[in-house]
Amino acid sequence: MNAYLEILRPGNAVMAVIAILLMMLISGNFTLAPILAALVVFVVTGAGNVINDYFDYKIDAINKPKRPIPSGRISRKTAGIYSIALFAIGIIVAFSTKFLLDNFLLGIIALLSSLLMIYYAYSLKKKALIGNLSISFLTGLCFVFGGIAVGEIITSIYLGVYAFLMTMAREIVKDMEDVEGDKKEGATTFPIIYGMKKSSILAAALMIIASVTSPVLYFIGIFNILYLAVLFIAIILFLVGAVSILKDQSVENSAKVSKRIKIGMSIIFLAFAAGSPFLASLF
Repeated sequence: MNAYLEILRPGNAVMAVIAILLMMLISGNFTLAPILAALVVFVVTGAGNVINDYFDYKIDAINKPKRPIPSGRISRKTAGIYSIALFAIGIIVAFSTKFLLDNFLLGIIALLSSLLMIYYAYSLKKKALIGNLSISFLTGLCFVFGGIAVGEIITSIYLGVYAFLMTMAREIVKDMEDVEGDKKEGATTFPIIYGMKKSSILAAALMIIASVTSPVLYFIGIFNILYLAVLFIAIILFLVGAVSILKDQSVENSAKVSKRIKIGMSIIFLAFAAGSPFLASLF
């Protein structure tokens, strides 16, 4: 893969875009505003990933040596310039939606989110829970961003809460996976401060809470019965992941559980789509 594309971590960026696409599908609003919102989310998320690699190049040299900066395929200076350019493009496009929505909300959110991403990469990431909360908040905010673009703000907040819970669980598990490199760089992540066992309990609790409460979205009428059918698969994955991380807090198992959570999140997004009223109306 081209290094300039790889450093964006397009898989993560596309996951963020899916939040916008899901809000389009749920609302049935396929206008230009949500399309531009999806573009903004992809570019700004990619910029956030680049600036994260810019600041984390020493840790990545230990934990992820094949990434573009530690492998030497992109210089650190070039990555910094690339990130700022992407942030600027995303913010400009977000403010341009004012002509479609008659407000600057998307532009303001894109600007503040970009600043938070930069501060997260520079400082917050190394602090116990605060960094995890920041990135989880930004993930949930993607749904709200899409909700504003399509005029479904209340529904987007509900979905954002679940995205927050799932991301928070994965963030804790990822910190468990990266604990050795983080220790060498003097980071104060939750596993380093409170230990792997307590970290596993927190991550498992978040997975269980998300699993047990997610059917509520069907019972309050946001989704139809197809949502529950697909959701069941994700719930099984989350509960298996919760049990696994409680039993084994090794770096190797943490990496496996992190992947399971990511797959589970993808399935939940599929459940959102399958249970959407608009999709049901087509059949």
